[in-house]
Amino acid sequence: MPTSEQPTDQDTARRAEVVAALTAAGRDSSAASVAFHSAIAAQQDLGATETKTLDLLERHGPLTAKELAEHSGLAPASVTGLVDRLERKGFVRRVKHPTDKRRVLVEPRPEKLAELAPLFDDWAREVHELYGEFTTDELATVTRFLTGATDRQRAATRRLTEGTPDAP
Repeated sequence: MPTSEQPTDQDTARRAEVVAALTAAGRDSSAASVAFHSAIAAQQDLGATETKTLDLLERHGPLTAKELAEHSGLAPASVTGLVDRLERKGFVRRVKHPTDKRRVLVEPRPEKLAELAPLFDDWAREVHELYGEFTTDELATVTRFLTGATDRQRAATRRLTEGTPDAP
């Protein structure tokens, strides 16, 4: 009889099934997210990377180009062009840092972000309805998983954009 510390063949098989389903669900979620953000971006003549950058600025407030690169995982040279495009389209402006005049912050223009908000309303309402199907402990577990997966994806992005080996 197996001890509680030793998984049974049935436990191992069940875990493999759940991991496979989770992997498939993650890939499906990623594809749906890219499609959704691409559709949102198309509504405003933006690229998906531009909309995600605006999301970062909305969540974190004004950031330097270096900070945007760190948060997004994009190469600093890519961020410069990205900010240039967003500025031309009126979504951001460059402003002097309040305490260090040598630094420049990229700040979102709230009036332009307000134009994007209604595009998210239906999806946000539906996700909040979904939260109701889970216990608080289940939501905490999902949050822990998503945070860990996001951290690892950012690290993978940095490795790809910085040309470093694939190992963490």
